[in-house]
Amino acid sequence: MTALLKEIQQSLLNMMGYTIEALPGIFLAIAILFLTRSGANLVRQMVARIGRRALKNPSLRVLLMQTCFVGTWVAGVLFACVVAFPDLRLGDIIGLLGLGSVAFGFAFQDIFKNFLAGVLLLLQEPFRLGDQVIVEGFEGTIEEISIRSTQIMTYQGERVVLPNAIVFTSPVQVLTAMTHRRTDLEIGVDYNTPIPHAIATLQKAVSEVEGVLPKPAPEVDGVGFGDSSINLVVRYWTLPQKIEVRRTRTKVMIALKAACDRADINIPYPIRTLYHYDQQQFNDAFPVSDGKDR
Repeated sequence: MTALLKEIQQSLLNMMGYTIEALPGIFLAIAILFLTRSGANLVRQMVARIGRRALKNPSLRVLLMQTCFVGTWVAGVLFACVVAFPDLRLGDIIGLLGLGSVAFGFAFQDIFKNFLAGVLLLLQEPFRLGDQVIVEGFEGTIEEISIRSTQIMTYQGERVVLPNAIVFTSPVQVLTAMTHRRTDLEIGVDYNTPIPHAIATLQKAVSEVEGVLPKPAPEVDGVGFGDSSINLVVRYWTLPQKIEVRRTRTKVMIALKAACDRADINIPYPIRTLYHYDQQQFNDAFPVSDGKDR
C-alpha cells in the first residue's frame, strides 16, 4: 500500500514538473493566440482595402477577406500548438490534418463541391449581382452569390436558392448580358393588302414608339402565308431589363394596331370555309345498288 501511494505521489510530482516546465510555452502560446486575433483582424482590414481597389465584385471581396481571415487563424493556431507542446512536431499536425481532411471530404463532399463551384463562379463572373437570368427553369434577378448557393429573386417576388454546383454545371441564359435585347412580335395582314405598304406602315409605327431603340433599327419581315393572312414579324430592340421589354411590347402592340387602322390595313380573323352539297346528288361515298340482294 505504501509503495502504491509513493508511486501515485511520484506521478503527481512528475505531472506538476511537466506542467511547470510547460507553463512558459503555454503562456507564450496564449500570447500568440491573442496576437493572431489582432493580426487576423488587421489582415482582414488590409485585404478589404485592397479588394475595394482591385476587385469590382463585392461577393469576391467577401470571399477573399474570409479566406485570409481564416488562413491567418489557422497559421496562428498551428504555431501556438508547436510552441506550447515542443514534442508535437509540425509534420505530425499536418499529417493529422491530412487524415481529417479525407474524412471531412467524404462526409461533406456536397458542401465542398458547392464551395468550389461558388469560388469558380465568383472568379469567372458569367453573371453579376443584378443580372436577370434563366437557369433550371427559374427566371429572375441575381440577388446574392454566396459560397454555397446562388439566390434568384423571381419576377413574382419569390426567392429561389440554387446550389452553386447546379448553377455551375447548368446552361445559364443571361438576359441582361448585353446593352440591348430584341423582341419578335408577329402580326398578320389581309391578303388584299400590298405587302410593301404594310411593311412600311408597321416599320414607321414601331420606330416612333417610346422605348424602342433606334440602333439597331427595327425591321419587319414576311415569314409566310397563313390560312387567312400574310404573316409578318416585327423585330425591334429595347433595353435588356424585363420590365422594359414587357412595357415596350405593350406600347408596340397599341401602335401597330392604331397604324393599321389609320392605313385601312385589315388584321383578319381566322377564316374557315364550309361547303354544303346535296347528299342525294353526290352519293359517291356509298356503293350503288344493282338491285340484287347480297
